[in-house]
Amino acid sequence: MEKPSGGADKYNVEAAEILANEAQHLPIAEATPIYEQLLLLFPTSAKFWRQYVEAHMAVNNDEAVKQIFSRCLLNCLQIPLWRCYIRFIRKVNDKKGMEGQEETRKAFDFMLNYVGADIASGPVWMEYISFLKSLPAINAQEESHRMTAVRKVYQKAIVTPTHHIEQLWKDYENFENSVSRQLAKGLISEYQPKYNSARAVYRERKKYVDEIDWNMLAVPPSGSCKEEMQWIAWKRLLSFEKGNPQRIDAASSNKRIIFTYEQCLMYMYHYPDVWYDYATWHAKGGSIDAAIKVFQRSLKALPDSEMLRYAYAELEESRGAIQAAKKIYESILGDGANATSLTHIQFIRFLRRTEGVEAARKYFLDARKSPSCTYHVYVAYATMAFCQDKDPKMAHNVFEAGLKRFMHEPVYILEYADFLTRLNDDQNIRALFERALSTLRPEESIWKKFTQFEQTYGDLASMLKVEQRRKEALFGAGEDGTAALEGNLQDVVSRYSYMDLWPCTSNDLDHLSRQEWLSKSLNNKLEKSALPNGMARLDKASIQSVSSTPTKVVYPDTSKMVVYDPKHNPAAGAGTNAFDEILKAAPPALVAFLANLPAVEGPTPNVDIVLSICLQSDLLPGQSGKAGNPKTQLQSGKAGIPAQLPSGPATSELSGSSKPHPVASGLSLKPTSNRHYGKRKEFDRQEDDDTTTVQSQPLPRDAFRIRQYQKARASSASQTGSVSYGSAFSGDLSGSTG
Repeated sequence: MEKPSGGADKYNVEAAEILANEAQHLPIAEATPIYEQLLLLFPTSAKFWRQYVEAHMAVNNDEAVKQIFSRCLLNCLQIPLWRCYIRFIRKVNDKKGMEGQEETRKAFDFMLNYVGADIASGPVWMEYISFLKSLPAINAQEESHRMTAVRKVYQKAIVTPTHHIEQLWKDYENFENSVSRQLAKGLISEYQPKYNSARAVYRERKKYVDEIDWNMLAVPPSGSCKEEMQWIAWKRLLSFEKGNPQRIDAASSNKRIIFTYEQCLMYMYHYPDVWYDYATWHAKGGSIDAAIKVFQRSLKALPDSEMLRYAYAELEESRGAIQAAKKIYESILGDGANATSLTHIQFIRFLRRTEGVEAARKYFLDARKSPSCTYHVYVAYATMAFCQDKDPKMAHNVFEAGLKRFMHEPVYILEYADFLTRLNDDQNIRALFERALSTLRPEESIWKKFTQFEQTYGDLASMLKVEQRRKEALFGAGEDGTAALEGNLQDVVSRYSYMDLWPCTSNDLDHLSRQEWLSKSLNNKLEKSALPNGMARLDKASIQSVSSTPTKVVYPDTSKMVVYDPKHNPAAGAGTNAFDEILKAAPPALVAFLANLPAVEGPTPNVDIVLSICLQSDLLPGQSGKAGNPKTQLQSGKAGIPAQLPSGPATSELSGSSKPHPVASGLSLKPTSNRHYGKRKEFDRQEDDDTTTVQSQPLPRDAFRIRQYQKARASSASQTGSVSYGSAFSGDLSGSTG
């Protein structure tokens, strides 16, 4: 098994778990380097720390155990690891008598001070109480002192929302009653409301805690769904704790929030936003020193995070620690070789704020010599000199110096032009544009800026001249650019619009945009048709399809599409065999009905719409008559298909006809009120005595059948009759009227 290495597999969780499991079966000398490497990658993994320390405890290496606990305890606030610590302390002090018992008691207090607020700390409280009860008491004074110590621990435990809070309350009641029933009544009534509040908070807290994966290893965020869900779960728990749901004092509430943040960082160790939230929470609460310590820890966890460094420097600067903030900026700059332009800019601004104009100017002169210096540094310093120092001459000189170096950067030209525009220096602006356009390749952004400038500062002649030059530079003067060089209405709209005001309606703008796009499309098709093997053709259909499409949207060429024709569909008969199999098993009445339907391939009608139309039609009820011969079988129009129809009510009762019909209404295909019919498993069973009337049948749920029943009842109101179900095997229908 290979050890975790750098690169993409550096934080391979599966490989780390396998490696940790293998280390448990190795001798301590071989397992130690493996654990050290794992903990270098996962320094907040309480599970790996516990395995590491238990491996040393198994060989009674007490000194190594102490060193490991000193490295991990305060950063891994997890109950299993801390219980391992208390087991070690009790084992070491077990044979030291009174001195050892005192050391163990201090260790319990130390542990509960850090992890006593954990929702899983109930067993720790119980263990501490059992330890205190087991201490020997020589006289009554020591007994009283021991009972007082036990009572204090109980009273802390019963107001802490843990999984064992109800059991702790019961134990506390028994304890007080065993000491003094008279005193117990007052103490229990005093702590009952506090216990009820803690129990209610526990139930709410448990909902948030159950969403957290406590076995998760801290890895850099990768954007997976699980990581995001865990981040949300921790944010919800932190928000819950910040609301102080138990309404305890501010100090206790802050301690619980700190504990939650520390637990969160065990799993969100590589999330800069969690570190920042933790530090700013301390700063807002007035604990600046605690916030600084959090920032220092965050930079050890994420040394490459510039965001956290800037936030840390901002905190130091805001409290007046200028030198401390300057050191942070210098740490970002490093030796200057790998410093980015953004780092130079932010340090110049910092020096301008804290040390003045000369310090910022001096650093700018040094920074511009750096190979990593880009035009952004020149623009930032010139803007700062103009806006903050109120020195337009210095800003102009900086822009001119940068122009010699960054003449090929269109963005720098535009920034310089904006600066000159603020100075209202139209002559230098024109000169700048002419210099840039003579040096650079045709650049749309600069020509657009030049055109806008002439529209604002120039006259009509200069405006039209610049627009014509722009077209010649961008589209050329040959045959391909002839159409572009011609004046069009778009130019008029551009010249006579201002901000969000337009000399036309939105429909006109859409029309002009479509016409412009259509012209470009036609030119492109002409180019294709001019190729030796070009197959592109211009026809009326393609022009219509192009002209009807909005701008900047690519649509398919409908002129090349084939109209759907079911007759030429090669897959139309693919399901013929399957359909024939269905027809063989279908009742003859259904086959006859399908035979009369038109052949439709392709789109099918919506069944719900067809049924709704049928339900809305008014059909007059007919007269019922006698049914035909029950032995007559319905034959389909296709040979080889057995005549099989489930028995149903006679159609004479519903349709009013005295002849047997091959296709009855929806009621004739499926009986609805025959209780024995649903129990039949073989179609060759026949019940001659199963007869019923239409009125006696229960009303079906189908709306179509309800309507048919209503019509049938209306037609049979003046008649009496019976319906007999024929053989399900033969498909006979029989009916008689009395």
